[in-house]
Amino acid sequence: MATMLLIIVFIAYISLGLPDSLFGSAWPAIYTEFGLQVSLAGFVTFAISVCTIISSLFAAKVIEKLGTSKVTAISVTMTAVALFGFSISPNLLWLCIFAIPLGLGAGSVDSALNNYVALNYKAVHMNLLHCFYGVGVSLSPYLMSLALSGHNNWREGYRVVFYIQGIIALITIITLPVWKRVKHNHNDANTDNFKTVSIANLAKLPAARTVWLFFISSCAIEFTVGIWGSTFLVKSEGLAAQDAAKIITFYYIGMALGRLMSGILANRLSSWKLIHIGVSIVLVALVLLLSPFGSIVSVIALFLIGFGNGPVFPNLIHLTPINFGRELSHSMMGTQMAAAYIGITFVPPIFGILAQHLGTSTFPFFILLLFLIMIFSMYRLKGILCRQTVRGTKHESLS
Repeated sequence: MATMLLIIVFIAYISLGLPDSLFGSAWPAIYTEFGLQVSLAGFVTFAISVCTIISSLFAAKVIEKLGTSKVTAISVTMTAVALFGFSISPNLLWLCIFAIPLGLGAGSVDSALNNYVALNYKAVHMNLLHCFYGVGVSLSPYLMSLALSGHNNWREGYRVVFYIQGIIALITIITLPVWKRVKHNHNDANTDNFKTVSIANLAKLPAARTVWLFFISSCAIEFTVGIWGSTFLVKSEGLAAQDAAKIITFYYIGMALGRLMSGILANRLSSWKLIHIGVSIVLVALVLLLSPFGSIVSVIALFLIGFGNGPVFPNLIHLTPINFGRELSHSMMGTQMAAAYIGITFVPPIFGILAQHLGTSTFPFFILLLFLIMIFSMYRLKGILCRQTVRGTKHESLS
């Protein structure tokens, strides 16, 4: 029964990935049909991410009241309804309206499942969880590319993904009784003795502030590439929209493979070691992306960015109970998800404005800047945690 629950959790996490890569792949066709400026994609992504941030910040209270299982079922259902709404939207305003349930659903299920797995499973399971997220984000742009290739119909792509999301929502509803039957060695995340801490008090921890910056920069890279990668390939590399949508699929495949490999190696290497390896691969990818060798090298670079950056998020998430203690993990998880979505919310629109004025050729340099911020926050976080361990002062500011 415990194995069945883990499968359910993995399937539910696919639903989180499906919508995330869909909009970026469809946007070149959407703004052409609606006659919009390319930078207006930021309005939709902003609406999704703001709602996700709000949902993440309140996730601890919602999960405490409803439980992880119900939050998962409700959230996946909300995102399925939102995807159908996207498929019938007549203009940008309606895309922004349906972005609201999409964001609210994503934030809740993300926080719920990550905290549940971080507390009850090993690093290998966390990496595999996010590998299934990679399955979702890899599948949806491929389906969108088929819709664009066949009839240049982005709405059809959204409808196909809605059908898949609806099936997953039905699975989460039908299997609700499974959660009640499963007994872990550790109690359910909702029954652990958590220390409820406000955001203001968490912000007093240098490690908390630094890990938030780490999440912001890493997720900003992930979603800026996901949202603007296709547009970069179309505008700067001269590819057709349907070809760019297919190629960006390899970026998400790289992310999924990176998390799969991380999961395989998790029993041999520490989470920090896996993060270091991933960051090193991203560095190599950026060197290739900045080189003047054409679209083929750019495609390889995008794949490697996904492959290297993919394991960073799940391993950093898995370290939450270790870095901050189990009693703070519930509160920290929601704020970390919120920090991640702050990067998702504000950074891609910033690049959209930059691309509008300076062109999409600035894309590689923008990703490089985000990478440097990520490197800084990574080494600062490790330094703070090491000093806290030596001094034995971890969390004393919250006592």
